[in-house]
Amino acid sequence: MELLSGNEAIAEGVWEAGCSIGVGYPGTPSTETLEALVHHNEVHCEWAPNEKVALEVGIGAAIGGVRALVTMKHVGVNVAADPLMSVCNTGVNGGLVILAADDPSCYSSQNEQDSRFYADFARIPCLEPSDSQEAYELARQSFDLSERFDVPVMLHETMRIAHTRTVTRCEGVRHAADPRAFENDIKKYVMMPANAVTRRSVADERTDKLIEFAETTDLNQEEMRDTSVGIICAGAVYQHVREALPQASTLKLGLTWPLPPERIRAFAQKVDACYVVEEASEYLALRVRAMGVKLSEPPAHPLPRGGELKPSVIRSAFGEEALPSAPVEQDLPPRPPAFCPGCPHRLVFCELRRMKAIVMGDIGCYTLGAVAPYGAEHAVIDMGASLSMAHGMELAGTPEREGRPVVGVIGDSTFAHSGITSLLGTVYNGGTGTLCILDNRTTAMTGTQGNPVNGVTLSDSTRGKSALDNPSGVALNLEALCRAMGISDVATVDAQDLKAVRSALKEATSHPERLSVIVFKAPCRLIDRSTEKPPTIHDCRACGACIQIGCPALGRDAEGHATIDPTMCVGCDQCIQSCPFGCIQKDGE
Repeated sequence: MELLSGNEAIAEGVWEAGCSIGVGYPGTPSTETLEALVHHNEVHCEWAPNEKVALEVGIGAAIGGVRALVTMKHVGVNVAADPLMSVCNTGVNGGLVILAADDPSCYSSQNEQDSRFYADFARIPCLEPSDSQEAYELARQSFDLSERFDVPVMLHETMRIAHTRTVTRCEGVRHAADPRAFENDIKKYVMMPANAVTRRSVADERTDKLIEFAETTDLNQEEMRDTSVGIICAGAVYQHVREALPQASTLKLGLTWPLPPERIRAFAQKVDACYVVEEASEYLALRVRAMGVKLSEPPAHPLPRGGELKPSVIRSAFGEEALPSAPVEQDLPPRPPAFCPGCPHRLVFCELRRMKAIVMGDIGCYTLGAVAPYGAEHAVIDMGASLSMAHGMELAGTPEREGRPVVGVIGDSTFAHSGITSLLGTVYNGGTGTLCILDNRTTAMTGTQGNPVNGVTLSDSTRGKSALDNPSGVALNLEALCRAMGISDVATVDAQDLKAVRSALKEATSHPERLSVIVFKAPCRLIDRSTEKPPTIHDCRACGACIQIGCPALGRDAEGHATIDPTMCVGCDQCIQSCPFGCIQKDGE
């Protein structure tokens, strides 16, 4: 027995099932799955530029006859939706499993989303583990299910399953799956309209067989206790229901598409009042009601419509007293999100704030440019949107009307994910303005994974720090790519040099009639761990200029003078450059 997170358990399960290919895009809470799987030499693992590419690689591997796992977070399923909606018609040959990790309460996401709606939309089986043991077991079974019905299988988890460690009993033996022969079947795999119509009929027949399977499979478990209350639930919510209402009868659904209509109706008839408990959506409730099952509302008050459910919330909704819990400290200081000491993004946002630029932002840790003390990022929608939105603002005449420059800001990994086509659209249509690529040499927000810009591959993660200096992949030359698109005004700037940052932004925004791209380049502090002796402060004027760069190592004393916390300072010199009076200096300078 081992103590495994859901992601680690899934990696173990797919390895034991004979998976040969693992591919995905890092996105919390799914990231650790491939990072665990890559340590198994029998599986080739790689990061893709985005989730669409990842799924297409997985589809190719499956059609080629081997078992493949594709991982992504919930918003990544949106990106992969195009190939998903076609592969559900073609079928797969070798088993294809798609791990979709949702994030109720938006712990690390720009929205809440229930990926099971995609399983319903695409009509592919959706498996739902309620702990790490089930994550391991369902991961093993998912490939058999995929090959049995010739269809991709979605393995659905939430943040609570992905990151919670529970006791897991693993077999620890790999069951090698012999590659299947490639089927030379144009009518099956070439989705031109005439073939797609035929494959739709095949999908209809498969759906009927899957519903029959759902009615009999032990993936769905009926647990009868007190028959006055019956609850239909799935995944992590099942654990919360068991803790909150231990006497209630439950129908735990391990297969959430397709649902078993007869089993659900039979369960509802055995209890006095039937409830659906789920978080952040009405996926189950809508479908259960459509079966003609009358559902009751919790007697005390409705469950919240959004956010992650907790046992205390469920107990409260059902009118039960709160369970005793450990006291919560009330006087803890707040810990708002902030750039790390020495973060190379900091000075860029300080200058954008000073310029009063309208900034279209993107997904990454640089989204923190929107929070205090910067307030220098004004819209963040999805991966790659910053460059397209900046072009849209330019078309709307916003820069001239507002008298402020519009600047698009995107990170290196996000640029490779979906920013390239956004920039291409701006160039193609003769767009102008200023676009900034913040190249911190890694995919920082999800744990410093490699990406096409730094050339560090997923397999490099097993080699440690040496991979950063000698990556096995090909690194994208951002400057050359931009010039190849037809952009003549491309500059590379040291993101840690305030004067250079200020000069580059001033120059680029002073020519609104042309398109300018600035690559601000400096390594993330999570990969560049080098530090220097902290500077000292002499004759501080208490002007607060250094405080306004938002470094966690900077503070004030009782008289308002700036202070430096030597335990946090990395000696990056950002505060030295920001002080207008030269009060902050390195010793000996």
